[in-house]
Amino acid sequence: MAATTKVALVTGAGTGVGRSAALALAKDGFAVVLAGRRKEPLEETAALAGGARTLVVPTDVADPASIDALFARTREVFGRLDVLFNNAGMGAPAIPLEDLTVEQWKTVVDVNLTGMFLCTQHAFRIMKAQDPRGGRIINNGSISAHAPRPNSSPYTATKHAVTGLTKSTSLDGRKYDIACGQVDIGNAATEMTQRMTKGVLQANGEMMVEPRMDVDHVGSSVAYMASLPLDANVQFLTVMATKMPFVGRG
Repeated sequence: MAATTKVALVTGAGTGVGRSAALALAKDGFAVVLAGRRKEPLEETAALAGGARTLVVPTDVADPASIDALFARTREVFGRLDVLFNNAGMGAPAIPLEDLTVEQWKTVVDVNLTGMFLCTQHAFRIMKAQDPRGGRIINNGSISAHAPRPNSSPYTATKHAVTGLTKSTSLDGRKYDIACGQVDIGNAATEMTQRMTKGVLQANGEMMVEPRMDVDHVGSSVAYMASLPLDANVQFLTVMATKMPFVGRG
């Protein structure tokens, strides 16, 4: 690897937003570490990256030991880390709040919040010690970081918490030249939002088909955030389907 090559790490890189962002970063010249639970989709992402340098590391962000191994492997192969895209996330079943189990709640918290924190912690340790010092962390928030959908309490609560983590990371990273921003996504066309083409529950109790946007708009947004010099930062960026029911009263 050339000494000038920058290194990015993307969690949840096997599908959807993570794959789109990984490919956009690879196109912009980053060497990209591809992390996710399943090896096969990660290898598909690597193949789609063409001649770009990639490293496939199967990782479960709900498992602290798996996260330890991911960052150790990144340091071993590349020696540094310039960008972390904390993308991996999940939701609980869309059932009434009072019917959720403790296990369902904890599963979402472990992935969306604790896993993101642990990845951030590892990135800090690498970025503050490397030469040149510093780096950038980009967190995947959500429209739900601003307003919930019905029956989404674990997902919405964790995405609000991600905003707090983003702000704390941005503040605590200043002295190490670590920038942190958040991309909030609304209705990107991925497997996760496929159900929207058949109708999803609205706040007024009605079912409605919702517009979606090409997921590559998210990938290019992440690549733009990653392209900035460390003395500039996109603190929050919202990219969403123009006609989705978010702004206003639905």
